Amino acid sequence: MADSAAPAATPAPAPQLDEVMLAMDVVDTLRHQEKLVERELGQGERDETLKARLRRIYEGQGLEVSDRILDQGIRALKESRFVYTPPKPGFDTFMARLWVRRRPVGLTLGILLVVLALFVGWQISRSNQTAREAELQQIELTETLPAALAAAGEATLAASDDADATAWAEALIADGEVAAGAQDGAAMREVTAALEDLRGELVRTYTLTIVSREGEDTGVFREPDVNEDARNYYIIVEAIDDSGNALSLPVVNEEDSRTETVSMWGIRVPERTFETVRADKGDDGIVQDNVLGLKERGTLKVDYLMDVRDGAITQW
Repeated sequence: MADSAAPAATPAPAPQLDEVMLAMDVVDTLRHQEKLVERELGQGERDETLKARLRRIYEGQGLEVSDRILDQGIRALKESRFVYTPPKPGFDTFMARLWVRRRPVGLTLGILLVVLALFVGWQISRSNQTAREAELQQIELTETLPAALAAAGEATLAASDDADATAWAEALIADGEVAAGAQDGAAMREVTAALEDLRGELVRTYTLTIVSREGEDTGVFREPDVNEDARNYYIIVEAIDDSGNALSLPVVNEEDSRTETVSMWGIRVPERTFETVRADKGDDGIVQDNVLGLKERGTLKVDYLMDVRDGAITQW
């Protein structure tokens, strides 16, 4: 009798993709139907009722689903397969999510790093600029301004031939040395400007010429309010430089004590001088002896060629 070999056990075939998808659909359908079934039936009758309900549902859709697929779907529902359960929070979960979002996170971090680098660079640049400005300011206070002050003082003293002007320049220089010692930039600038103005006055030359043009007053007189019986006499003059140009100079008006920069003004003179000039003009309408005084280089004073008195007016 021939021995017959026992047939080898055949492994169950792996489920096809269509079956898996169908089982997933069954689970999804069960999730929508399960609550209704739980309210109506106990656990013992639940599986069969679910199978019957599922079969009717799929038949209504024109699909034929085997008992094996239905059983797999019911079993998968009980085992919570095809159900996503989020992982518990933790470092591993955080790192995994960070890795998944690495592109947007990396882009954000990159932008933040660029902004941080720009901010740090701006702060460094600003700090360097502030330090440089402080250094330049210190150089100005200790070198530039004192040098300009000393140069202005030397030039002013060299231009002066007048004792009063020299004393004035020396007083200004002393004020400047105090300002330099205190590193007072504003005061050093102010003293330097005053010295330069003084030197400008010292080197300026002009002729005080009596005005005798047609339509212009040559002389005027005033009757003071405090003494109507008295008269103040003035000769109208202008300062003409070496090029023949009329200069505008600061003049104190004795009637209101205001200083105005004018090109013509009246110098107070005795009545005798006033009458002499009027007689000169009365001959032919022109003042022949028309030089009242000369301003020479190196002095602040005018050398008057006629008798004058202190005081002037800027309006008449």
